[in-house]
Amino acid sequence: MTEPSTQQPRRSPLPPTDTHSGGRSTVPLDSTAQLLTRVTAQLATQLSLVSRNGTRRPMHRTRPSDTPRLPAAPRPSPAEAAPPTLLVVAHGSRDPQALRTVLALLDRVRDLRPGLDVRLGHIELNQPLLPDTLDGLRGADAVLVPLLLGRGHHVKHDLPAAAAAAPSVRTRIAAPLGPHPLLVEALYGRLVEAGWDPADEEGRRAAVVLAAAGSRDPDSAQDTRRTARMLAERLGGVPVVPAYASAATPTVPAALRALAARGRHRTFVASYFTAPGRFATAAASAAPRTAAVPLGAHPAMARLLLHRYDQALSATAPSEMVSLLASA
Repeated sequence: MTEPSTQQPRRSPLPPTDTHSGGRSTVPLDSTAQLLTRVTAQLATQLSLVSRNGTRRPMHRTRPSDTPRLPAAPRPSPAEAAPPTLLVVAHGSRDPQALRTVLALLDRVRDLRPGLDVRLGHIELNQPLLPDTLDGLRGADAVLVPLLLGRGHHVKHDLPAAAAAAPSVRTRIAAPLGPHPLLVEALYGRLVEAGWDPADEEGRRAAVVLAAAGSRDPDSAQDTRRTARMLAERLGGVPVVPAYASAATPTVPAALRALAARGRHRTFVASYFTAPGRFATAAASAAPRTAAVPLGAHPAMARLLLHRYDQALSATAPSEMVSLLASA
């Protein structure tokens, strides 16, 4: 007889126990009830994705109500939007010094208002021409500030025509630079640089010729005369006579002769030009002593360009813009 085997029969492992009941419970974690619950939940989710006609619903319509939504990106407020471009409109000149002078003036404007988009366009003779600059501003806002000293054909006709030919740019046209006290301050500064001394004992023999380009437009001549009166006040009552390089009278030599006939032999020529050019050179050559240089990049000129820009922005209605151009 063989001895009975002493090997114990193999038992199946016990299911995990619930430790919270002292280790005595033998209820399986994945009980039948739990499995049914999971299957039911998954089936309900799948059914929610199917409409009654059997098509699958878009996922965005079944977003759980408790799913957090990302906030919408904030829109920039009008105050944060970029300001319109300041487009300085110069006449243009064949004198190579003219473009360099205007570019130096624009640098002063940028220094005074960092971040402002400042661009240049010429009516003729220099690049970039105004239509080309406007073409590079499609879809943008721009204020055309004429680097011109009074009302005339360019301000009244050329600038509006250029703006109308660029409908993709939302434009406003600022008033010309003159007359204005800042312009007078620049004229005074250039005279002092040329040797004008208000404390000179020969003041009773002194006079100034305000040499301007000239125009057939009577409004342009009126603006020049008004600037001459303002400059005379700034000089303490010294006579200031407007004279012109073309299209109007008197000429600079004729004005100098008329002043000499009145005993005003100590005469200066104030250059009423924004940059060097043919007219400015001709006026300076007629001066009996050193003539003042053109206004150019004088600090007051940069401030005046920004003033005209701000003034145009504040005039929101078209009627206000017409008023600015008519009464500047």
